[in-house]
Amino acid sequence: MTFWRNIASLAARRVDGAECPDCPAGLPGEDPAFSTAVTALGAKLAKADGSATGDEFAAFSEVFQSDAASQPNVRRLYDLARQTTHGFESYARRLAKRYGACPQLLEDVLDGLFHIAKADGVVTGDELDYLARVGDLFGLSALTFRRLKATHLGVSANDPYVVLGVAPDIADAELRAAWRAALSAAHPDRARARGLPAEFIEVAEAKSAAINAAFSEVMRERRELSGSSAA
Repeated sequence: MTFWRNIASLAARRVDGAECPDCPAGLPGEDPAFSTAVTALGAKLAKADGSATGDEFAAFSEVFQSDAASQPNVRRLYDLARQTTHGFESYARRLAKRYGACPQLLEDVLDGLFHIAKADGVVTGDELDYLARVGDLFGLSALTFRRLKATHLGVSANDPYVVLGVAPDIADAELRAAWRAALSAAHPDRARARGLPAEFIEVAEAKSAAINAAFSEVMRERRELSGSSAA
């Protein structure tokens, strides 16, 4: 599904001011400020890894589609914006301020930016930093960013949910039970009781520390998410 079709499925009618008081009336695709901001963010992302290629513009055009009459202006803006990453934060803040009451829309924009980052076959650390900063400026949670990253790039080995061996949507009670079970299985005392050499005990200690760190990270993110939802 393209970005604009996804937007249409989310907002087929005109935006209700009571639901989204900070958003302009109408679809985002009809808002010049929205189009300008996403074009600049896409172009500056393409520059984040040091070079902006034709593949990235093709990916941009696939995700953030515009009508035929607007395409020349979009391309001119893209070519100008891709000269440097400088200023991308101001565009992200502008979108967050204008569409802050529509977090799903902002998530869809970040989703589209991930697609652009993948266009040349490699997502660099600089591009991930860029995407993470945009997500932060959009007010999206760390869990949302991780989900989008996993969707596009796969789950990393050091993801805390992977370390704990559980799904990201697991309930808190089940998460605690899984943490205790994993910690019990990896506890250094088990290695000592089996008479294993010191090297194995060190591995068990490191694994136990990783399990505890993963559990702490997950619980911290869940508290932050709960706090932001309550706010």
